[in-house]
Amino acid sequence: MFDRGTEVLQAALRSSYLDALLENIENVINHEIQVEDGVPDQATVDQLSQLYDQLDLDHADAETLRQLVQLSFLKVIRKDAIQANHQMTPDTIGFLMAFLIEKVTKLNRPYTIFDPAVGTANLLTTVINALQKVSQEPVHGYGIDNDPSMLEVASASVALQKLNVDLYHQDAIDALDIPQCDLAVSDLPIGYYPLDQNTGNYQTRAKKGHSYVHHLLIEQSMNYLRPGGFGVFLVPSNLFQTKESQSFVKWIQSVAYLQGLINLPAELFANPAAQKSILLLQRHGGDSKQAVKVLLGEFPSFKKTKEFADFVAEIDHWVATNLNQ
Repeated sequence: MFDRGTEVLQAALRSSYLDALLENIENVINHEIQVEDGVPDQATVDQLSQLYDQLDLDHADAETLRQLVQLSFLKVIRKDAIQANHQMTPDTIGFLMAFLIEKVTKLNRPYTIFDPAVGTANLLTTVINALQKVSQEPVHGYGIDNDPSMLEVASASVALQKLNVDLYHQDAIDALDIPQCDLAVSDLPIGYYPLDQNTGNYQTRAKKGHSYVHHLLIEQSMNYLRPGGFGVFLVPSNLFQTKESQSFVKWIQSVAYLQGLINLPAELFANPAAQKSILLLQRHGGDSKQAVKVLLGEFPSFKKTKEFADFVAEIDHWVATNLNQ
């Protein structure tokens, strides 16, 4: 029914599917159909009013509303032929990242979390919703991105879910206007950062040529974490197998503890070379210490429920014997 509203608006506005979706969300949030210069016409307004009367989104929970935006954006990708780097982090991965954060942190007070490559905020809000449900504590989120169209989706999604998230339109490699946070989470863009002049203060910058943007964003994230805070990042599985990895590891050791690197199930990736892993870093300070045994392994296939449950039990045991002593 919600999607029908977007379709009606797209036809009336003669716009992209994305613009129609954003207007549809705005209408729902404001309980008012926006009309500018007689567009949409009265017949369309009446049609939308009937649709909205049947939609009861005021009583839907945040997670349902997040999924509504996610499914709508998947349709945007198809209809508007959105470029590949605007794809969203799948729920499967978001839930696993939230699960790991829940295991390794003590969420017993209000806390803050940020994503330096927030995109549509699907990952950030997946994690916030999951953690708020478990901890019953309020979360203040921050998201940074340099793509205004993705931030528009993020802003609409956050408003619809009624989450406490501040969004910033900027290059995350520049200085950020956010406080030090308890947690960082991000599905990092992979590749080279083109503006070499901006990387002068970074320890992870390349000696020659362009630097890896995912290295720079991990370093930036650690700068904005409180002592003892965790950074949980989606990274290429070959992160420590590149020519830059030696200096990258050296930098990690100077500011953080490498607590874990867990491969995602191979079945999630059509191309084995594209396999991703979840990197778990903890900033030095507070009551943090290096785990005696780094958490390494690969999540089993989700279809193998016993193996998956066994792996979860291994993580619980690792947390109890390495982090909670």
